[in-house]
Amino acid sequence: MTFNWPVFKTRTLTAILFAAVMLTGLLWNHWSFLVLFSVIHFGCWWEYLKLTEKIHQTSFHIYTKLGLMVMGYGLMLWFCGSVYQINNYGFRENLSLPVSAAGFALLLIGIFQKNGISLRGFLMALGGLVYISLCSGLMMDLKSAETSFDFHTHDTVFVPPAIVVSIWLNDTLAYITGSLIGKTPLSKISPKKTWEGTIGGILLSVITATFAFPAIYNHHLYKPMMILSGSIALIASVTGTIGDLFESKLKRIAGVKDSGRIMPGHGGFLDRFDSMLFAIPAVWLYLQIAMR
Repeated sequence: MTFNWPVFKTRTLTAILFAAVMLTGLLWNHWSFLVLFSVIHFGCWWEYLKLTEKIHQTSFHIYTKLGLMVMGYGLMLWFCGSVYQINNYGFRENLSLPVSAAGFALLLIGIFQKNGISLRGFLMALGGLVYISLCSGLMMDLKSAETSFDFHTHDTVFVPPAIVVSIWLNDTLAYITGSLIGKTPLSKISPKKTWEGTIGGILLSVITATFAFPAIYNHHLYKPMMILSGSIALIASVTGTIGDLFESKLKRIAGVKDSGRIMPGHGGFLDRFDSMLFAIPAVWLYLQIAMR
């Protein structure tokens, strides 16, 4: 196969820009974090609704789409902790319900604007409240001070980036391992993925995270931090792979290659964050059960 330099250049530049934006949003402060996941929330919703329309051969009124997205955003805001307030005006207490109510009103207007709406399509669209909005909300919860854990580190800063970087590590290492020794296809849904690459990616990402994250955040290998890091990497890698297959299945049913074109050479929002949408609730649940 001839090496396509223009495509490689486009993908590389896009990946660098994407990583820079993500890390800035994750690490700068809690407001940049909120802005980042607000953009991710609405971007993923828009593409999810487009896939839903293709799958069920229906068309939602713009008010229906906006209503669902705004309702979901209200749900996301409900998970914002006490750090998200302006002049003692808390987002959770004062914004979540009004935003959700406004979304519900838009949804009702949209439904009555169009006849013959597909019930299955509408139910699938409602699933976005869990698939996208709840997952985004749980990430906000992990960022909030209320989820701090006693590991002698700024865990509200540590956990969200650990999830994202673990997924990046898994994707990269799985690709490298699969390219070198991959032979057994993982699934018909994504024929390029192999069992060898998947397992290798998971193991290598866990090993890397176990030692790298404590060294970066604590500047020494603090054992509880190593256990937490390895656990997050394991859970994020496994569930992230499932999330990637899930979105690939949706695209195959919809008959499209990419969910969108927002990032040249990398597809759309769902293509970039499908793994994260599955990894976030899994890691959140693990932390609630094991760490409290």
